Amino acid sequence: MKRVPMILAGLLLSLGASIGSTTWAAATQTAVFAGGCFWCTESDFDKVPGVLKTTSGYAGGTERNPTYEQVGSGKTGHAEAVQVEFDPARVSYAQLVEHYWKTIDPTVKDRQFCDVGRQYRTAIFYSNDEQKKIAQDSLARLVSSKRFSVVYTEVAPVVGFYPAEEYHQDYYKKNPIRYNYYRSRCGRDDRLVEVWGSSK
Repeated sequence: MKRVPMILAGLLLSLGASIGSTTWAAATQTAVFAGGCFWCTESDFDKVPGVLKTTSGYAGGTERNPTYEQVGSGKTGHAEAVQVEFDPARVSYAQLVEHYWKTIDPTVKDRQFCDVGRQYRTAIFYSNDEQKKIAQDSLARLVSSKRFSVVYTEVAPVVGFYPAEEYHQDYYKKNPIRYNYYRSRCGRDDRLVEVWGSSK
C-alpha cells in the first residue's frame, strides 16, 4: 500500500520537471526584426495574437553592449531592432515575417520614414536554418512578385541582440502622447498605406 503513493509522487515529480523545463522551453520561440524606430516596431508586433513579449534593442553590428547614443552615431553597425518572443502554437514564424513586411517600407536603403542612417535599415535577423529559409523564401517571393523595383531589406544571422535601455522598452505605452506625435509627424502610417495599400 505504501508503494502506490511513492510511485505516484515519483510520476508527479517527473511530470513537473518535464513541464518546468523541456515542455516550457519548447513552448516559446524568438524572432528578431529591424524596421526603423524600435518604438514603432515593438508596437506593431505587440498587436499580433500569439506574441508574448517584445524587447527593443540593437542587432547586426560589432559593438558589444552598445548604448543608444553609440548606435545613433551610425558607427557600430547595429540597427534598431526588436526581439519578439512568441508562442508557435498560436502564430508561426512565417506569419510573423509576413506581418513584418506590412510594417516597413522595403523600397528605401538605410532609412525608414523620417529616420535616416544605417541604424534604421530594415532586416530580418534569423537564429537558425529554419528561420533563415523562411525569411529568404519570403524575401524571394516579394522580389519575384515585381511589386517593387527594388527591395533593400536584408536577411542576416543574429550575431548578437542587445536590449536597449529601460526607458526605450514599451515606450509607446509609457509615453503615448509623445509616441503618437512622433509616429504621426514621421509619416510612418501614411507611407505604409502608399506602399501596401489601405488593406495592409
